[in-house]
Amino acid sequence: MTAAQNTIRVDLGTLRRAVEERVESGSYATPDEVIRAGLLALQREEAGLNEWLTRLAEEALADQRPSIPAAQVFRELRAKYGRASSVTTP
Repeated sequence: MTAAQNTIRVDLGTLRRAVEERVESGSYATPDEVIRAGLLALQREEAGLNEWLTRLAEEALADQRPSIPAAQVFRELRAKYGRASSVTTP
């Protein structure tokens, strides 16, 4: 793959200054490095979130307690928080 095929133009808007500051401070050598580091951090964050959500789903599915009917849950929420919500229930 050539460099031209690997190039993406991005409008950073107000984030451009944050990229420039990181390069000027010496934390990164180029804007490319800043963007790559940001994307790697996003991948780590998403992976962690996915692992957490998967764990929660597995725990919920493994829970032997009976489910609470949605109508009961909404009654209890209305009793606790009032009718401020515009959510309708079945």
